Amino acid sequence: MNSKSIELLNKALADELSAVHQYMYFHLHCDDQQLKPLAALFKKTAIEEMMHIEKLGDRIIFLKGEVEMVPSQNVHKITNINSMLSLARKMEEDSMREYNLCANICSHNADAVSKQLFESLIGDEERHFNQYDKEINNIEKFGDNYLALQTMEKMN
Repeated sequence: MNSKSIELLNKALADELSAVHQYMYFHLHCDDQQLKPLAALFKKTAIEEMMHIEKLGDRIIFLKGEVEMVPSQNVHKITNINSMLSLARKMEEDSMREYNLCANICSHNADAVSKQLFESLIGDEERHFNQYDKEINNIEKFGDNYLALQTMEKMN
């Protein structure tokens, strides 16, 4: 029972580590471009993903597993705002799909606590997806004016 759960939890932890690295990279570049609200969004999301890492790691340790602290992917060196948001939205969408599968496998293996953990992560990932989707929609709707307003946000 526990070995499959530990495997799934470590895979999720690796994906969360990659998300933290990616979102902090985006945060730094948005901050450099004076896009303070977007920079803050990426930073806030990275911090929430760090909390996911902690929950996943705690569960792995409880199950007597070894926590593998290795990111699943390298950081994508993207500085274009639309591309950043599109990648972030895709990462969240992929996580939702993967965590749903993990929850089902944990349920099948009679590991209700890991199942509940994955289900709680899905709710956070849905919220992140929605935030990135709204930003993409605003850029599509208002164009460069939307980004220009973000650079002025700090001035007010």
